[in-house]
Amino acid sequence: MFGKPVTLFKILGFKVQLDFSWILLALLITWSLAKGYFPAYYLGLHNETYWWMGAAGAFGLFGSILFHELAHSLVARRQGLRIGSITLFIFGGVAQMDEEPHGPKPEFLMAVAGPISSFVLSAFCYLTFEIGYRYDVPISFLGVVGYLALANSLLGGFNLLPAFPLDGGRMLRAALWRWTGDLRRATRSASRVGSLFGLILMLSGVFQVITGNFMVGVWWFVMGLFLRGAASASYYQVVARTTLSGEPIRRFMTSNPATVSADLPLDVLVEEHIYRSLHDMYPVMKNSHPVGCISSKQVAGISRDRWSRLTAGDLAVPCSVDNTVSVETDALVALSIMNRTGNSRLLVMEGDRLVGIVTLKDLLKLLALKLDLEGAA
Repeated sequence: MFGKPVTLFKILGFKVQLDFSWILLALLITWSLAKGYFPAYYLGLHNETYWWMGAAGAFGLFGSILFHELAHSLVARRQGLRIGSITLFIFGGVAQMDEEPHGPKPEFLMAVAGPISSFVLSAFCYLTFEIGYRYDVPISFLGVVGYLALANSLLGGFNLLPAFPLDGGRMLRAALWRWTGDLRRATRSASRVGSLFGLILMLSGVFQVITGNFMVGVWWFVMGLFLRGAASASYYQVVARTTLSGEPIRRFMTSNPATVSADLPLDVLVEEHIYRSLHDMYPVMKNSHPVGCISSKQVAGISRDRWSRLTAGDLAVPCSVDNTVSVETDALVALSIMNRTGNSRLLVMEGDRLVGIVTLKDLLKLLALKLDLEGAA
């Protein structure tokens, strides 16, 4: 949401990333717990203790959301789906899939795993609270555990709402998919329900603000706005995938692209290529074979007085699976690579020979044309 997420670690083979917006959420949760929730339910503790409890509660919520998304990811992996990463952001978390489920059953199993995991974790926290209470465990620890029991039950319950792309909405889509046999139609219907729930949340937020609950109202309104946007975006993501799937990348590439030699000085690259053709990226060639690519952003990161001493080959990013595709690669696979790596341009290869460049703009242009001509329904 606020930029490229930061990779924290890997767990069970899944890359865990953090969007900077989650830091805002963590601070908000810590403050609300330390100044509101814990002082109201656990009286007589020191102010420092409440702040430590608030920080522990925010950290525990981080772990709870990660546990929820790991449940989705493990079931998805078992169903043969590839999960690229798990990203935590201000409204929770999302397991990034590179493809849609292969049928309604995998979709349902993957969706229901999240709420079940949250309810199981809630039950564990509640049991820990009860046992700790009987054995006189410090109340500060019990307060955090009790909060996590409540938070996980709310997390599981909220995600059961039949509002796509929440888990309940995905379960609804799985049912509609099984009934209609049409993924796009099922997604459209589930997305409309998600948009309706988003609108209800927004209106409820306005009502809360009018009646004096300003913070609650703003939070509900923003969540409703996010849900409506996510429902629409998720539908068009499915449209994009079903539209581009099966289309070879050779249909969208620019053939015989402009290239530069590996020994070309950067100042010449800028003056005679970037400024004249206005391309953002150039394949770098050595002995008629591509050795990588160089972008204007890379050059911009080098001080101007060094341009004459460095060459395109010095800065070239080597050819790899992250910036090259085969000429017969499915367009959907190319789009997935762009989404995973953040590269908006890929070199198109036929064996070890460069035959073209494909850009995200090219793929989106085709998608827009197909939607105009064939409709999104």
